[in-house]
Amino acid sequence: MSNSDNLESHLVREGIIRRAFVKYCSTLASILALPPSVVPVFAKKLKQATRPSVIWLSFQECTGCTESLTRSHAPTIEEFIFEYLSLDYHHTLQAGSGDSAEEARQRAISDFHGRFLLIVDGSIPIGQGGVYSTFAGKTNLEILQECIPGAAAVIAVGSCASFGGLPAANPNPTGASGVETLMEKGLIERKELVNLPGCPPIPVAISSLLAHFLVFGRFPALDKLNRPLSIYGHTVHERCSRYRFFVDEKFAESFDDENARNGWCLYKLGCKGPITYNACAVHKWNEGTSFPIEAGHPCIGCSEPGFWDRGSFYTSLDDARISFQRRDESIQATIESGQDLYEDNCAFCHSLDPADLKTQASEIPELLRKGDNRAHRRLEFSDDQLDILVKYLKSK
Repeated sequence: MSNSDNLESHLVREGIIRRAFVKYCSTLASILALPPSVVPVFAKKLKQATRPSVIWLSFQECTGCTESLTRSHAPTIEEFIFEYLSLDYHHTLQAGSGDSAEEARQRAISDFHGRFLLIVDGSIPIGQGGVYSTFAGKTNLEILQECIPGAAAVIAVGSCASFGGLPAANPNPTGASGVETLMEKGLIERKELVNLPGCPPIPVAISSLLAHFLVFGRFPALDKLNRPLSIYGHTVHERCSRYRFFVDEKFAESFDDENARNGWCLYKLGCKGPITYNACAVHKWNEGTSFPIEAGHPCIGCSEPGFWDRGSFYTSLDDARISFQRRDESIQATIESGQDLYEDNCAFCHSLDPADLKTQASEIPELLRKGDNRAHRRLEFSDDQLDILVKYLKSK
């Protein structure tokens, strides 16, 4: 990779047309909760961005995070991830192995010292000197200690790298630890850190974060656990396709009863959606086809710290004595989500005050589904999002 090589020159060489690039930028801007008006600026800045060197370290993990990345659901994102980054080291994806692979890692550290992005997936075992996971004759901790001083920033991909994940479940015999824990213990140098938890995280969590860094030269706003608010700002529960059944107190009692077949809420079957912050219900998996709750399985809370030990997966939050927002607070959260949808998508053409709308709230879903209005054709709301939007408009 040349130091002066920017994304635009690379795209031209690869034959990627402008329309595909702008469509990709529109997708990323939407994921980052940016208004449509910024798309042209976003595209311009992204084209001018220099392709950064990336070192991806895989430690105590299952390769699920890499699998997630390579199954990016937007048509151009999977290819583009490997076009706008210079992925100089990655166990699973690199062609080289052995000495040649380690030489590539050392060369990237040397050539781009202070500028490369360090991505870590998998927990780092520190028990008994870290002997539980090694490669190239070194422990995971030693490899991380070699790489982190020259990194511009660190991205912990997946719950294992973020919080320890499954390897850190009680009794944690290997001493599996997340990146931030190692920083807190002084075992590795403290660097700017972003956590992208999930088992694995949804692909757009990774791609949108990297795009934001390239365009703005910094990471997006983070929550108290260093997670991007654009992805982890709301619970799975708030935007779940079964949310309306929770409000109506319609629950499946077992996995094969009539209520389950009718798509009722899985709360009583142990769904952890109410205490899990993630965007699975919005961006989904497998080309936007579905996510676990839509497929009939309760959320297991995999993007939260210690999720493996926080009560049985199939025990309800009530039985596990884990608290969350109750029904009245959840209704308020729905209204607030509806307000976000309106302000992010409708307020640019209509009044900021939805009370000024001439169309009745109950008629809006059908109006948007028809797509007769050119300005409405870009609005691709799910049925659940339309339901949330209507609830907000009726509250005004």
